[in-house]
Amino acid sequence: QVQLVESGGGLVQAGGSLRLSCAASGITFSLYVMAWFRQAPGKQRELVATITSAGSTNYADSVKGRFTISRDNVKNTVLLQMNNLKPEDTAGYYCRAYRPRTAGNYWGQGTQVTVSS
Repeated sequence: QVQLVESGGGLVQAGGSLRLSCAASGITFSLYVMAWFRQAPGKQRELVATITSAGSTNYADSVKGRFTISRDNVKNTVLLQMNNLKPEDTAGYYCRAYRPRTAGNYWGQGTQVTVSS
C-alpha cells in the first residue's frame, strides 16, 4: 500500500518560513520523481517544485529563490523549505510521486499553509 504523508504546514506571518515534509512508503522511492503542488481555494492545482531521482530540481517562477526542494533517498522523504513566505503562498500543499512512462502516480492528502499579512 502506497502512502505519502505530508506534514509541517501551519499559520505563519508574511516573511516567515516553514518546512514541509513528505514521507513515502510502499514504493521504491529512489525511482520516483517527487513533486510539490499547491491549490488555493477557487484555483487550479499548480506545480511548485520537482526533484528527480538524481536530484535535478525545477521550480515555478513564483517561488524561485524562496523555496528549496530536497530529498533523502535513505529516509524516503522529500522536503520543501519555504522562506520569505507571502500571503499568495496560502494554499493546500500536496506531495506527488510519479514515474514517467509508467502507471506509478501517487498523491498525498495535503497540508495547509496559511500566510497572514
